[in-house]
Amino acid sequence: MPPLKVPPATGERVPIGFAEVDDVVLAHPDAHAWFTRLLGKPARLVWLDDPRRCAVPAAHGGLPGDVVHLAGDAPVLLTSRSSLRRLDEWISEGAAERGEDPPAPLDMARFRPNLVIDGAPPYAEDAWRELRIGPLTFRVTEHCDRCAATTYDPVTFAGGKEPLRTLARHRRWDGKTWFGIRLVPRGRGELRLGDPVTVLA
Repeated sequence: MPPLKVPPATGERVPIGFAEVDDVVLAHPDAHAWFTRLLGKPARLVWLDDPRRCAVPAAHGGLPGDVVHLAGDAPVLLTSRSSLRRLDEWISEGAAERGEDPPAPLDMARFRPNLVIDGAPPYAEDAWRELRIGPLTFRVTEHCDRCAATTYDPVTFAGGKEPLRTLARHRRWDGKTWFGIRLVPRGRGELRLGDPVTVLA
């Protein structure tokens, strides 16, 4: 399918049922048609006309001036490959205890991260409060609690019990299961694959 040059969002305002804003702006009808063809079902593209309208909730570590667009509870989600490897080990150990064959390693896409790092010890990120990746500094707002969306394979969409079953055994507190950390950038800049990661606090 050819790329789409999306015209400016000049459509009407429509209500949405999530995030911290009441309404968004509809994109051009050409954008709706393109996404409808791509997905094979009716779809519309919407815009948040002013990102300052959607703040990081204070209950999720937001401070005045922190904005999140329509992403959820923070603008950036970071996960660690070493943490995922340890989770895969726990899952395999649990399968062995139940007399089952070890499953294939999980795809990191299940956790929908923006940033994936490697080289730190498993779950070292739990203790971080501030870090620098390449030229950018980030404040950690909170750990990321995981929902049932992680139990679906991102390629086949097949559902299962993992990783929540194993996270509930090894990484459950406050009535939730946890994997990854949420971040707010301090400023703007460009990140590149392979940028060094430095823990500041």
